[in-house]
Amino acid sequence: MSTFSNGVVSYTHAMTRDELKKIKLPDAPGVYKFIGADKNILYVGKAASLRDRVRSYFANDLAGARSPAVAGMVAQAETVTWIETGSVLEALILEANLIKRHQPPFNAASKDNKSFNYLVITKENFPRVLIVRGRELFSSPLKTKNSKLKTIFGPYPHGGSLKEGFKIVRKIFPFRDSKCIPCEDQKKVKTHLQPRVSEGVLSRARRMCRPCFNRQIGLCPGVCTGEVTKEEYAQTVRHICELFSGNFKGLKRQLTKEMKEAAKAEDFEKAGMLRRQCEALEHIRDVSLIKEDRATGISTGGGLRIESYDVAHTAGKETVAVMTVVNNGESIKDAYRKFKIHSAKNNDVSALKEAVSRRLAHQEWPLPRVFVIDGGKAQVRAIERVLRDAGIEIPVVAVTKDEFHRPATIIGNERIARAHEADILLANSEAHRFAITWHRRRMRRSM
Repeated sequence: MSTFSNGVVSYTHAMTRDELKKIKLPDAPGVYKFIGADKNILYVGKAASLRDRVRSYFANDLAGARSPAVAGMVAQAETVTWIETGSVLEALILEANLIKRHQPPFNAASKDNKSFNYLVITKENFPRVLIVRGRELFSSPLKTKNSKLKTIFGPYPHGGSLKEGFKIVRKIFPFRDSKCIPCEDQKKVKTHLQPRVSEGVLSRARRMCRPCFNRQIGLCPGVCTGEVTKEEYAQTVRHICELFSGNFKGLKRQLTKEMKEAAKAEDFEKAGMLRRQCEALEHIRDVSLIKEDRATGISTGGGLRIESYDVAHTAGKETVAVMTVVNNGESIKDAYRKFKIHSAKNNDVSALKEAVSRRLAHQEWPLPRVFVIDGGKAQVRAIERVLRDAGIEIPVVAVTKDEFHRPATIIGNERIARAHEADILLANSEAHRFAITWHRRRMRRSM
């Protein structure tokens, strides 16, 4: 093994799970790269936690749940490198740029699949900034209009994260979208179309040059009202291009320079706006992490993500397991998941192991801070073993029931149990309800 600074660990053979455990991966957002024997980059991915994400690739129990492509990539990897970033948003942008630059073979779906998203800036006096699906960008009718596209960034494999990041960027650098009509175009409608249009169209035209809804909430700089010049708006577009090119440091330096120039020219309003943009970029880490949680179905109230699992069957028939999610005292039903059990169908411990193993195979789902299991010590030990084999260190607690199937005690990590008792019990109750409901529905269908 050879270890380098700046996040590089290299082996002269395919890495194993035990070797990976020795690597001190940071629990921080960033981008990771798996590299093969020929020094070619096999795969590029992003993560909110580099440590948890990379370790999850080497779980024994996940071999059968992985796709053949992921299994092949892990088998060929001899080196793992990573770049720590200041935010998940930076990792998202860096990942897309690295995929585009290196064309990794195991990212083929990310760069070729036309269902992924691209960020597009149009070629107009006041360019629009849009998220466009690949199939719309590279097929008719948009393909015939490519001459009107100024810049294209992407592809972005994580559509939900891109949309949330897009919202963050727009708050820092307000821009025009497809719903905002520039003031100059509105005046053309009034001046040139008046002899040829109906009274209804004229009535709408007379109401133009008023601020659009996005202008009222601060997401449009005033393109629709003529408050911003072409030169000022072009500068904003250049900042957005710098951001999505991954040049965060250069963008911050440029904003600082512009702020000093505006202050020297006694344009204090512009200097104040630039100062706020600099501060927003400095503190984007916390915001982007919260936004990513929201995109994946987590409340943004600051609580911990808790996942609970339960199994339901009738004498081994129609055995199912479910996952429920609670965050900050609220159940996040969009994040609930179902698992039809294929292993030992009359064994709750085996069913739980299968469900958790299959859940860990989904790299796109964020890991929780606590796993909650319905059962006792046997269930806790089994799931701890699954997590340990996956290289993941997350507390596991179990809710035991009395003779009336009511919660009796919470076993496992006592500190976690005391601090989050209400959320744990809510997650467990939701898992029991969700599992029973689905199981009964399947039993009715089978009968």
